[in-house]
Amino acid sequence: MKLVGLAIVLSCAACGLVSAQEANPTTTQQWPQDQQNQKQEPQAEWRNGIPVYKITVVGRDIPAINYFHRSGATKIGFEGTSLLAQGKGSASVESRRGRMVIHAKFEGLVPANSFGVEYLTYVLWAITPEGRPVNLGEVLPAGSKSEITVTTDLQTFGLIVTAEPYYAVTMPSDVVVLQNVPLRDKTQGILETVNAHYSLLPRGAYSQTAGQHTVLNPITRNDRSPLELYEAINAVQIAEAAGAGKYASDTLATAKQDLRNAQDMDDHKSERKEEITYAREAVQAAEDARIMTIRKMKAEDEERQREAAQQSQQAAQQAALDAQQAAAQRAEAEARAAQAQAEAEKARADQAAAQQQAQQAVSQTEQMRERLKQQLNQVLATRETARGLIVNMSDVLFGFNQYNLKPDAREKLAKVSGILLSYPNLQLQVEGYTDNIGSDEYNQKLSEERADAVRDYLVSQGVAQSSISAAGYGKADPVADNSSAAGRAENRRVQLVVSGNSIGVQETAPSSGGQSMNAPPQSQQPAQPYATGTSNVPQQ
Repeated sequence: MKLVGLAIVLSCAACGLVSAQEANPTTTQQWPQDQQNQKQEPQAEWRNGIPVYKITVVGRDIPAINYFHRSGATKIGFEGTSLLAQGKGSASVESRRGRMVIHAKFEGLVPANSFGVEYLTYVLWAITPEGRPVNLGEVLPAGSKSEITVTTDLQTFGLIVTAEPYYAVTMPSDVVVLQNVPLRDKTQGILETVNAHYSLLPRGAYSQTAGQHTVLNPITRNDRSPLELYEAINAVQIAEAAGAGKYASDTLATAKQDLRNAQDMDDHKSERKEEITYAREAVQAAEDARIMTIRKMKAEDEERQREAAQQSQQAAQQAALDAQQAAAQRAEAEARAAQAQAEAEKARADQAAAQQQAQQAVSQTEQMRERLKQQLNQVLATRETARGLIVNMSDVLFGFNQYNLKPDAREKLAKVSGILLSYPNLQLQVEGYTDNIGSDEYNQKLSEERADAVRDYLVSQGVAQSSISAAGYGKADPVADNSSAAGRAENRRVQLVVSGNSIGVQETAPSSGGQSMNAPPQSQQPAQPYATGTSNVPQQ
């Protein structure tokens, strides 16, 4: 979007405002006001490398009218201030149920940027006798005449018109161009004897360079784009200059997105009403971001002031302390140092104790594993591996080509179960293996049946079924050469893999396996006292 010429003011967030009112975003050089205004020169303060000028707000008085409740419409006039002597206007104020309806007409309004390149529009304000301003709406000049119809829930108020950078401002600028005046014999209501005294933000209060009028990205407005789009550009840049990128980044991002939508629609000559809607949403979001920034910066300033005041008070109290208090403080400091040293020594002792306990726990686990290994070795050959303790049951404990346990095997397994029951939290994996004689299907089935038989017998001897599983691996994972009878005898075996936290070993699958690996079979028969049977001998 090509926009050249209209100046957008670089403004910073306003500080030091009264009555919890937020600063108006306009900041240009000082202009003379009516004699009723009172000003104070700004004082510079540096923040993040940028000078911010704090000022006191400007006061101004206007007559406030208490309109009769539901008494029909009444007329008031508007007269121009010294900034717009030719300006004038009139308004009809009608009291209805729960609200006042104001229909105002104005004449002689010049383009708002006549008062400074940062001003783009006019806003109608209602001011209460307590000085609270209420933004009633934007006054869009149509030639030299303008009209606006608005409502308010206020009963007593004065009306003014100010030049503003965009429509969504929350505090009036000091560029007051019109203010209400009662009309003799036409204004029905009670004229308050105490005028409404409200606060304005003077121009030049927050310029980045003292005594200069500093602007951002000068652009020239043309009639091709709507005024609302330039207000959105103005509002977003003012919010950015105020620091909204740091203090209200999410809200500022929303404003930028709405502005981009409006600019895209303007570039493509899309629906004008939708473009204006996006632009006004951008203005509102940008103003919200600016207000949030002002409040957060004010809170930071107040916190710094509180801290400074507290430090000053503490310094004064410290200076007033006598020698006895100083000695007491030294003694207290020495006591704190001694306590800190004692706590540090205790922490080191605790750490050493924890390390010792950890070492003891490791040692106890190793001792328990070694003790279990020795006990199992007295019954069946047991060796220690990375998977845990492996208890080996040779082929001679089963009938030839059968999976039923011989009496000697049951006796040994009964002893093994008695040993295992004395150790908590053990996990048992029963693994069956065969030699390479016969078909793969036969060997797989025989290995599973033998593993199941051992598992079922251990369960019958009291081992928890949830802690034991069985799997057959057929001729996989041989431990000896199958080319000899002795080697094949070694490979025909059932292994009981013992693991668990109590012996410091986690359960793992065998390094190489058959079809079942270490997972339990798909279906398991209920545990029986022990299993017997004969496998089908493969045809030779």
